[in-house]
Amino acid sequence: MQKKVCVFTGTRAEYGLLRPLMEQIRDDRHLCLQILATGMHLSPEFGLTRRDIEDNGFVIDEAVEILLSSDTAIGLCKSVGLGMLGFGEALARLRPDCLVILGDRFEALAAAFAAQIHGVPVAHIHGGEVTEGAMDDAFRHAISKMSVLHFVSTEAHRRRVIQLGENPARVFHVGALGIENIKKCHLLRREELEKSLGLVFAEKNVLVTFHPATLEPGTAGSQFQNLLTALDQMANIQVLFTKANADTDGRVINRIIDDYVARHPSRAAAFVSMGQVRYLSTMRLVDAVIGNSSSGIIEAPGFGVPAVNIGSRQRGRVKAASVVDCEPTVEGIVMAINKVFSNKFKKMAATVDNPYEGENTSLRIKEIIRGTDISDIRKTFYDVPIDMLERCHEKCQENNCQPPGHHQGSD
Repeated sequence: MQKKVCVFTGTRAEYGLLRPLMEQIRDDRHLCLQILATGMHLSPEFGLTRRDIEDNGFVIDEAVEILLSSDTAIGLCKSVGLGMLGFGEALARLRPDCLVILGDRFEALAAAFAAQIHGVPVAHIHGGEVTEGAMDDAFRHAISKMSVLHFVSTEAHRRRVIQLGENPARVFHVGALGIENIKKCHLLRREELEKSLGLVFAEKNVLVTFHPATLEPGTAGSQFQNLLTALDQMANIQVLFTKANADTDGRVINRIIDDYVARHPSRAAAFVSMGQVRYLSTMRLVDAVIGNSSSGIIEAPGFGVPAVNIGSRQRGRVKAASVVDCEPTVEGIVMAINKVFSNKFKKMAATVDNPYEGENTSLRIKEIIRGTDISDIRKTFYDVPIDMLERCHEKCQENNCQPPGHHQGSD
C-alpha cells in the first residue's frame, strides 16, 4: 500500500523550495503525493500562484481559502482560525500518512495544529533556525514540537532541535532545499530573463526583498523608507523589487514600492511574484541582494552574490561571510551597500563557503519519509545529558555570552 504524503504550501517562495521534493514524492511508486494549498497561492493580490503549481503538472487536492483583506494582527488571527477550520476538514478528507511542512509562517502553524489534533504525523523542514525579529521564530519552534521528523539545514540547527527535546534519531541534517534548486534549476540567460521581465539590466543592479519585522509593530514603513532613501544615494543602480508577503503591515511596504516605482520608472521595477526560475535567475545576475529575506542568507551565497541583511528580522540565523548585517537606518544601509559593492568584498563573496550546502537534499528527505515508521505520533521528551549542559554553561561563561535579546553594536 502506498504511503500518502501530503505537502502543505501557502507561499510562492515556500513552493519554490518544495517543488523538487514534491517531484521526488510523485515519482516514487511507494508514495502517493497529496497537495494542500492555501494562503497567498489562492489570492489574486499576491499573484494567484496556485497556477504555478498546476502549470508545473501538479494536482492540488485541497485548496483552503484563509486570507482576509487585512494585514493587521486581528486579521492574521482570523486567518489562523479559518486555517484551523479548513485544514481540519481537508485532512479529514485526505487522511494522509504524513504532512510535510516547511518553515515557520502562521499558515504552517495552523496546519500543524490541525494535524496534531487529527493524529497526522508532521515532517518539518527548516526547524531549529532563529529569526529574532519575527513572530515566525516562535511559530517555527512550536511546529517542531508537533513534528515527528525533522529535516534541518545545518548541524547547528540539528543541535537546537535536539535541545528542544526531540529525539536525535529523528533529526536529520540534510542541507537547504534552496541550494539544491540552485544546482539543478535550469536558469535563464540574461537575454531570456530581460525579455521575460520586460526590462534591460543596467550596469549595476540590486534585488530587493523586504518584509516587516513582525515583532517590531509599526516600523515597517519607516524602515523601508530608510532603505529607499539609502538606494537614492547610490548612483546608476537599477532596483528590482519583489513584494512583501501577507504579514502584518506587508501591504504598507507594497504600497510604498508601487509609489516608488511610479516615481522612478527608469530605474525601478516591482514584481508580485517572479516565480522560482526568474527569481533565481535574477539573483544570479545582480550585484547584490538587499533586504531581510531568508533567500539573501541561504541562496545568495550559493551564487557568490553579496547580501545586505537589514534589521532584526533575520537576526540569529547562521550566515555566510558574504552577508553583511546592518541596522535599519539610512547611514547603516548606505555603509553596508558600499561595503558589498567594493571589489575586495565581491571577490571574497564569489568563493565563500555556504553553511547551508547539502547533497541530494530532496532525495534524502523523500527516502527518510518513505522508510521511517511514523504511524505513532507519541513522543518522549529527549533530555540533553546534564554533563553536556554543564559544559555548555562553562563555555558560555568563558566566552562571556550575553542573554537572549542582549546585543552590542550592530547585528
